[in-house]
Amino acid sequence: MIPKKTLVLGASDNPSRYSYLAIQRLRSHGHPVVAIGRKHTQVADVPVTVQPVQEKEIDTVTLYLNPSHQQEYYDYILSLAPKRIIFNPGTENPELEEMARQKGIKTLEACTLVMLSTNQY
Repeated sequence: MIPKKTLVLGASDNPSRYSYLAIQRLRSHGHPVVAIGRKHTQVADVPVTVQPVQEKEIDTVTLYLNPSHQQEYYDYILSLAPKRIIFNPGTENPELEEMARQKGIKTLEACTLVMLSTNQY
């Protein structure tokens, strides 16, 4: 398995949130994780920051943000030039999907947790 550096956008330190589970599972599968959320915190060994950080070589952006909260991150997400963006259930956003496709970024409406559990990540 090749580790895929992943940005979790909409990260939470609440164990009942899917973004929390995604960070845990991504790390347990050996993927490096960068996390951005609403407050500075930590999930497992991953610091969660509030401000977008310019990272290099992000393979995947996995979204846990309602589409109405994604707009402020459009330029940031596209500037990272990830290979793909995963729109988890409830985050589907045709506008951002089209912007990504125009930049050659693959988009998936899928669940990161299911992809990890079925070895499709």
